[in-house]
Formats: sequence, C-alpha cells, structure tokens
Amino acid sequence: MDNVTPNPQILIDIVNTRMPYGKYQNQLLCDIPVHYLEWMHSRGGFPPGKLGMMLSTVFEIKTNGVDKILREIKSRYGRI
Repeated sequence: MDNVTPNPQILIDIVNTRMPYGKYQNQLLCDIPVHYLEWMHSRGGFPPGKLGMMLSTVFEIKTNGVDKILREIKSRYGRI
C-alpha cells in the first residue's frame, strides 16, 4: 500500500468554497445539511472534479459524526 499524505488544504477549501448551484447555491460547502448530501449521494453521487471530491469529503465527515473538524477549521481558516 502506498503512503498517502492527506492534503489539509482540501479542508480549508471546503470551509471557504460556496455551492455553485442547486437548492443550497451560495452556501458554504461545510454548511450544507447532511440530508441534502445524502440526497445527492442517493441520486447517483457527486459531480466530477474537485467540487465532487469536496462534497464527498463533507458527506463522509458529517455522516461519520466528526463535523466538529469542519467547525474548528472554519473558525481558524474561514474567510467570512
């Protein structure tokens, strides 16, 4: 198995990137409700590219009950 080093910049991007479309347009990705992420996941998954990867990451964090991580990063690195 390869050594994979997580990129902390992804989490910083998640707390500073706004959803570009849909019901939660202009909402920070970290603030999108888990029920909406579950709905997206059940409808075929997340979009391709970086946006999809970030949404998938938020989904995993929130569904595993560790969203405190996002709140902490948002308080330290959020631009709002």
